[in-house]
Amino acid sequence: MRQHGTLCINHKFCKQALSLRFQYVSLCIIYGGNSAVPTTYGYARVSTIGQTLEAQLEGLKATGCQRIFREKVSGARADRRELNKLLRRLQAGDAVVVTRIDRLARSTFDLFAIVKSIVDRKAQFCSLAEPWADTATSTGRLMIAVLGGLADVERDLIRTRTAEGRQRAKARGVKLGRKPKLTPQQKREALSRRTAGETLMDIARSYNVSFATISRLKP
Repeated sequence: MRQHGTLCINHKFCKQALSLRFQYVSLCIIYGGNSAVPTTYGYARVSTIGQTLEAQLEGLKATGCQRIFREKVSGARADRRELNKLLRRLQAGDAVVVTRIDRLARSTFDLFAIVKSIVDRKAQFCSLAEPWADTATSTGRLMIAVLGGLADVERDLIRTRTAEGRQRAKARGVKLGRKPKLTPQQKREALSRRTAGETLMDIARSYNVSFATISRLKP
């Protein structure tokens, strides 16, 4: 119940902000044509096919979003087609609205990268459920700066864990990198056949590898 009340307050706040935007749009149309009219975009996402987008769509429409991009895909994926399409369309003065920030990204690093991409295009970002996530306010800009610091920490932690994991694997005798295409025995056989004058292409076909793999073999 408490969360619902907070969401309503945020809706009212966003509506007021968007009302000012619509007044600005009207002035642009009257005095400058409609070529540079700012657009308010909504972005809705769920992770699985069984989930529904209806609640998000209702919230975004009630806030006044003029166009909503929607997709059913994991938030951990970087190749989200609709999100990338939205980011490419952004122009100066536009705004991106989501119902919650976890609809935009699942990690601090990804969230900062996406919001930074929005801000770099001189557009604004706003979350209905998190009033601090509004780049139009000084508090929102401060929080974005904090997110950048947290993203750096998260990236360093990932690097540290990856390096430690490699060191432990090496200590156990695990060989890192791609698995060799040829076994040591096959390499010796291929070198012997090459020395005997057999063509590299024939040798490569017999082991189902590329010409370059055979040509790079060294005694």
